[in-house]
Amino acid sequence: MDAGQGLSTSEVQSIRESLAAGRKPRVVFTASAGQIAGQVGQVIELTDPEVSDEFVVVRFGRDELPFSPADLAVAPKGVGRRVVEPKPEPEPEASPAVPAPEFVLDTPRVPAQRQEEPKVEQTEKPPARRAVKAVKPKGPAGLTVTLAYADGEWTVAAQQGSKALAKPYVVKPAEALKMVALVDVPGVQEAVEQILGTERAEAEQQAEKLRAELAEIEARLAELREAR
Repeated sequence: MDAGQGLSTSEVQSIRESLAAGRKPRVVFTASAGQIAGQVGQVIELTDPEVSDEFVVVRFGRDELPFSPADLAVAPKGVGRRVVEPKPEPEPEASPAVPAPEFVLDTPRVPAQRQEEPKVEQTEKPPARRAVKAVKPKGPAGLTVTLAYADGEWTVAAQQGSKALAKPYVVKPAEALKMVALVDVPGVQEAVEQILGTERAEAEQQAEKLRAELAEIEARLAELREAR
């Protein structure tokens, strides 16, 4: 029996079709299966190969364990079937001959020696039970929330994995400062406050400039009204 080759892709597909038809194909364990190499089992289920490489569930004795295709090979026809041998008919026992009576005076009885039964040592080791690997469930994709500053505007965006949940939208400087206050990282809040201070100073200078221009326009308007 050649149990060195694993299951090919076509053989796995053939097993999948047999299971769908209600049959349980027989397989032989290869050398990569360990101590149970050469033994025969039955495939009872194929799980998702993307979750685990050991997706071929085999019944071996009382155990149902998952294996990879490299651990198994298709069993040749006739392997694993038991042939019932006819039991020989017992021969009739001959009736024991009745011994003639002895006339012996004072013959001591000799006790029969007790024959010890030979001890049978069990040399075969039971097949090692392979531990079933626990499949770790996949968790949700990571969530990223980004607060950015560019061209005098604060924006917030949200993304989960490769999917954009919220495109960048503009928020007020006060809201940006509240968001940064939740992040207890030295230097981050100081940087935001410095940016806001620079914007505040520029806005005050622009407002002062506009006030001066407005004062000049109002003075000019007053002169034009007096010239009527």
